[in-house]
Amino acid sequence: MKEATARQKTSNIAITNSINSNQSITTSSRPSRGRGTEIISGKCKICGGNSWESDQVRGETSCTECGYVASENQIDPGAEWVNHSDGYDRSRVGSPTTLTLSDKGLSTEIRKSDLTSGGGKRHGMSGKSLRDWRRRQRIDQRSKTRDSRIRNLSSAMQFIRDRGDLPPQIEQEAASLYRHSVERGLVTGRSIRGVAAACVYIAAREAKIPRKIEHIGKAFDMVSDVELKELKRTIRLVARNLGTNHITGPEEYFEKFHSDLGLPPYVLGEIRELWSRVKDDLSCN
Repeated sequence: MKEATARQKTSNIAITNSINSNQSITTSSRPSRGRGTEIISGKCKICGGNSWESDQVRGETSCTECGYVASENQIDPGAEWVNHSDGYDRSRVGSPTTLTLSDKGLSTEIRKSDLTSGGGKRHGMSGKSLRDWRRRQRIDQRSKTRDSRIRNLSSAMQFIRDRGDLPPQIEQEAASLYRHSVERGLVTGRSIRGVAAACVYIAAREAKIPRKIEHIGKAFDMVSDVELKELKRTIRLVARNLGTNHITGPEEYFEKFHSDLGLPPYVLGEIRELWSRVKDDLSCN
C-alpha cells in the first residue's frame, strides 16, 4: 500500500514538473482596431499544441488539436463599432450622412416635435423648461443659417425632400445633382426652387422612373407657361453641364401606365413581350 502511494506521488511530481517546463499560457494584448474575444497564446497544457481558435459568439478560446477550452466567458471590452459607409472607417458614429440635409446630418439638432406640450410631458419638462429650450432651439437654428449659401442650400434640400416625392436613394441623387450645380455656379441668377425641380426631374429620369415636366412643375408650384418654360430651360442647362443626357424610352412608361390603369399583372408581361418584338422594327404589323 505504501509503495503504491509513493509511486502515485512520484507520478504527480513528474506531471507538475512537465507542466512547469512548458511555456505558461498568456493573454496577448488586444489589437487596437480588433474586435472580438481576447487571443490566447502559448502552448496547450494538455497536448502541447500552440494553435488556438476563438469563438466570438460563445466567448471561448479552444485548442484546435485536442479541443481543450483554455478560456471561456470572455467579455469584449471594446466599443461597439458602427460603420454605415462602404469604407474601412471604424469610428464610432451615429446615423449615416445624408445629402438631403444642408450639413449632411453631422450637426446636432433640437427637434421642434420634442418641444411641444405633448413632448414636454413625455420628457418630464416643466413649462419654464419648455420655454427655455424653445429659445435655445431658435438660437441654434439662427446660428446655423447665418451664411447665405448654407441658408439657400437648406431651402433647396427642403424642396427636394418635401416636394420631390422620390425614393430615398433617388432623393440622395437629386440632392447630389443640386450640390454639383451649386459648385458649377448654375444656381446663380436662377430660382432655388427651379433648379431643385430640375434636379428632381433629372434624377428620376436617370433612374428610369421618368416624371412628366408638368407633374414636377405642379409639385413645385410652377404651373404658369412662363414658369414651365423656365423649368425646361433649367433642365437642359443642368443636364448639359452635369452630363446627364439619358434619353427616356417608351418601355420606361409601361409600369406607370399599367399602375394608373389598374390592369392585371399578366398584361404588363404581355406588353413587354410585344415591345421586345417590335422595338427594333416599329413598322412591322
